[in-house]
Amino acid sequence: MNDRPEAHLPEDPTGIEEPHDVLAAEEFAMPSRSAGDIPPDPTGIEEPHDVLAAEEFAMPTGGGTGTDSDGFDPRSLIPSAAVAVLLLMLVRRARRR
Repeated sequence: MNDRPEAHLPEDPTGIEEPHDVLAAEEFAMPSRSAGDIPPDPTGIEEPHDVLAAEEFAMPTGGGTGTDSDGFDPRSLIPSAAVAVLLLMLVRRARRR
């Protein structure tokens, strides 16, 4: 089903059949810190107390003006008033003919 030719890889020059190339991360372990290496908190608070800003403050949403009021906004009538004026002009023009 596969039309691609098989890759012909060169033989291993060492002649070893088993896998023998080992990554450095697997060969050498990283040293871990001991409890004495970490300096104590200068505030003296034992439990975790640093809070990320993303957890503390909510991100603002788009489109808001900063003041959330449930009152009536007269600017919302502008499109419908413009359509009403256009329709009124068309009706008057049709009656003149």
